[in-house]
Amino acid sequence: MKFAFSLKNKVKIAFLLFCIMCCTLLIRFLEDKSVKKINESFISMYNDRLVPATDLYFVAENLYHKNAVLQDAFITDNAVPAAVSVGKINHHNRKIDSAIHKYGLTLLVKQEKSFLNDLKNALFVQKELENKALSLSRTEGLKVYESVGRNAANQTFDKLSALIKIQSKVGDELIKDSKIFVSGTKVYSTLQVILAIVIGIMIVAIISASNAVKIQNEKFNLN
Repeated sequence: MKFAFSLKNKVKIAFLLFCIMCCTLLIRFLEDKSVKKINESFISMYNDRLVPATDLYFVAENLYHKNAVLQDAFITDNAVPAAVSVGKINHHNRKIDSAIHKYGLTLLVKQEKSFLNDLKNALFVQKELENKALSLSRTEGLKVYESVGRNAANQTFDKLSALIKIQSKVGDELIKDSKIFVSGTKVYSTLQVILAIVIGIMIVAIISASNAVKIQNEKFNLN
């Protein structure tokens, strides 16, 4: 009877320790998963936000230089040959196309894809008007530039600004997700500490129980 009671207690303790072990493994798995998510968020922040932001900066820089070329071609007193202006414009267009293509290869949310398409359309319209203006005489080209060309350039800048703003918004969401994952790892660490304390209490309890049984057995033998 005493053996059966002792065996029953040992089975309960073993089962409880098994449950704690399973909980520890589960917490460890969730913690590793959370750390992996944090790492992915930071990688995405760099590859899909920081680097593309630099690409958009180059787009803005080349749009500014293109505007300066058109200013020299039509507005400044020093007349620049059309062939020279066309060469400079095409040079900046190639840089813009390269940056836009590179940006399109990054991870984009639905809104970013929509804004990127709007920017591409605006760039296409601007290119067509620039080519048309530069193919005409300086007087006629100036009329095209002032009537529709300048407005097309402003539209392109507006689309680019909208894309930069939505990218910043998505970046803020990634930061919020990272904070959630960090909070999760803190919870998992706390649970691990609690389980360690529970295991320590159980070990002390088992040792105390064993000592009590040993003392009782010694008293029984003396009797």
